[in-house]
Amino acid sequence: MLLGSGGREHALAWKLAQSPNCDTLFAAPGNPGIAEEAELVDLNIADHSAVITFCAGHDIGLVVVGPEAPLVDGLGDSLREAGIPVFGPNKQAAQLEGSKGFTKDMCAAANIPTAGYRRHDSKASATAGLDDFQAPYVIKADGLAAGKGVIIAETRAEAEAVIEDMFGGGFGDAGASVVIEEFMTGEEASFFALTDGNDVVAFGSAQDHKRVGECDTGPNTGGMGAYSPAPVLTEALQAEVMERIIKPTVAYMAAHGMPYSGVLFAGLMLTCEGPKLIEYNARFGDPECQVLMTRFTGDLASLMLAVAKGELAAADTPAFADETALTVVMAANGYPGVPQKGGAISLERVEGAKVFHAGTDERDGQLFANGGRVLNVTATGASVTEAQNAAYAAVDAIDFPTGFCRRDIGWREVKREAVHD
Repeated sequence: MLLGSGGREHALAWKLAQSPNCDTLFAAPGNPGIAEEAELVDLNIADHSAVITFCAGHDIGLVVVGPEAPLVDGLGDSLREAGIPVFGPNKQAAQLEGSKGFTKDMCAAANIPTAGYRRHDSKASATAGLDDFQAPYVIKADGLAAGKGVIIAETRAEAEAVIEDMFGGGFGDAGASVVIEEFMTGEEASFFALTDGNDVVAFGSAQDHKRVGECDTGPNTGGMGAYSPAPVLTEALQAEVMERIIKPTVAYMAAHGMPYSGVLFAGLMLTCEGPKLIEYNARFGDPECQVLMTRFTGDLASLMLAVAKGELAAADTPAFADETALTVVMAANGYPGVPQKGGAISLERVEGAKVFHAGTDERDGQLFANGGRVLNVTATGASVTEAQNAAYAAVDAIDFPTGFCRRDIGWREVKREAVHD
């Protein structure tokens, strides 16, 4: 049983359906793309009892929770209490994503490298707390904000306006508390690891593009594209991340009675002092999951079940193709503000790429945009440049007049490859 309805979940469904050990795949609520891989179920995944009842009635042997909100809400606890294996952490462990302040405090206690910070629970305290930092100011809503709760303010006046907005309800409950951090300089990268609460294995790297505009301009989004692997995250750096960030986190969580089970997604800043943790996510990234699943060559269902049962040590080591995978997000006009929904989409001319559905609806055989991020156009190549060319060739074959995309996904590595050539 796969829970979720976005591009990440389509990629997971596509890979889970390939598993020889997955007899039947259900998905709730799913989307038109997921419907090609799984039997869709009209189920409110926020209703724990409804999910458990369905699982019990359909002999579900594994539940994979795609998005973060159900994990932070404690769905993992409810499923485990009902004896149903689940891939994803319990509520306490999911605080690593659900509360940025919790994670920063954990880093301080476990000596995990990260940016200096202060937590504030009132507008007055946060405004005064700006005195502890220099511009640019990094201000984060403590709770879940759909990937949009991090603001980099260039001036003191901008920072005070952000604080006013957060405590004024601009980010809902997520902004009831804020974290102010020192600004870190370097290149960002994403690192993934699987853990059953005891054992840990690496699960690849990627590089995301958060800003809506080309050359990394404009507001932050949930992600406008990604590629994997991220060559900037060398084997030596990955080993350092495992030893200084991932393993101490897993050990800390276990020692404090909240063992973490699932995927641990570390957003990293590669600084001149070494890798530092920006933040954790308690699920696969979106759109990083799409490129990871495109490269993953193993049995995903069996690997996830081993994590869920605490048997990761006996599972096969995750294996990935050597080629690069790159995905381009096609979003609806207006995103990341109010997206223009209802635009017609045609994928009939697409070749040489996999299109994962992120925010689509289907009526009478016609696809329509039904969200901010709508499609994830994913292709592979021997290099980032080749993968980029293939992905954009597929983008150009898509008829989506009310959509847009960045045209420079992978630009840093493409530039480095050109110099190397």
